[in-house]
Amino acid sequence: MNSPRVKKFISGAAFSLLLAGSAQATELLNSSYDVSRELFVALNAPFEKQWAEQHPGDKLTIKQSHAGSSKQALAILQGLKADVVTYNQVTDVQILHDRGKLIAADWQQRLPNNSSPFYSTMGFLVRKGNPKNIHDWSDLVRDDVKLIFPNPKTSGNARYTYLAAWGAADQADGKDQAKTRQFMTQFLKNVEVFDTGGRGATTTFVERGLGDVLISFESEVNNIRNQYGKDDYEVIIPKTNILAEFPVAWVDKNIAANNTTEAAKNYLNYLYTPQAQQIITQFYYRVNNPELMAQQKARFPATALFRVEDAFGSWEQVMKTHFASGGELDKLLAAGRG
Repeated sequence: MNSPRVKKFISGAAFSLLLAGSAQATELLNSSYDVSRELFVALNAPFEKQWAEQHPGDKLTIKQSHAGSSKQALAILQGLKADVVTYNQVTDVQILHDRGKLIAADWQQRLPNNSSPFYSTMGFLVRKGNPKNIHDWSDLVRDDVKLIFPNPKTSGNARYTYLAAWGAADQADGKDQAKTRQFMTQFLKNVEVFDTGGRGATTTFVERGLGDVLISFESEVNNIRNQYGKDDYEVIIPKTNILAEFPVAWVDKNIAANNTTEAAKNYLNYLYTPQAQQIITQFYYRVNNPELMAQQKARFPATALFRVEDAFGSWEQVMKTHFASGGELDKLLAAGRG
């Protein structure tokens, strides 16, 4: 017969097992673009804490996957079980519906601002003292200027750079297509290295010391300057620029399979909250909150933004015209080598 002490031990062990059995562990995988690592590290911790407070006994862990946004989307189509995507280009989310039926057709209507909780534009990072006297897009086609930005074939970041340069030149040339193509031929010819993603381009410019100008999102160039030395670099935001939206979506098929529907939807809605929006602006991303943007006015220089859809048509049309095999990008690169 069991002694009272043994009974007590068995009872305590059973209670511990019961507690262990009732505890949960939820894991989300966020598939994101190449230069968003630090941003989401800062965003994830407060959301995980909030989830724990609202769901006692459920420990949430958010994991990240980073690369050029197009490579990330391809990985999901090939089987990466990401619960949410936070990309820098609409087409890289849309392809998950068009080619895999992994997300709903109306994904852009499910969250505010076309499912874009923040936005950015393009910025130039130059070295101390701005030795090449760079101020606008027109300065980037001089023979003595070498550029660093990723490959538009693999990076949404780079596609925005390409389209921003084209749009600015088009406006300056009075929409003279021949002059714009001449500008773009020289612009691309001046690229010293085409890395596959934004973070690789940063390494090339900062650590390898190549190039005179790194072109990336305004958020990225400011964060690089803060990380590597405010006195060693300067940030320039050109007068005419592009609106770069950062679309997000939960991956319907994956969250159903992973049993993460509630966590995934709450996580993306959290990105629109005042707490998250404040964190986002600290990383030099712009938000659709006039009051917060007014408070941060010194952080975000005035620039005239144009929308991709207004200047070039739909993203589907842009991809076919400019970035498909044999498109404008390939023709311009070939002209620069000729």
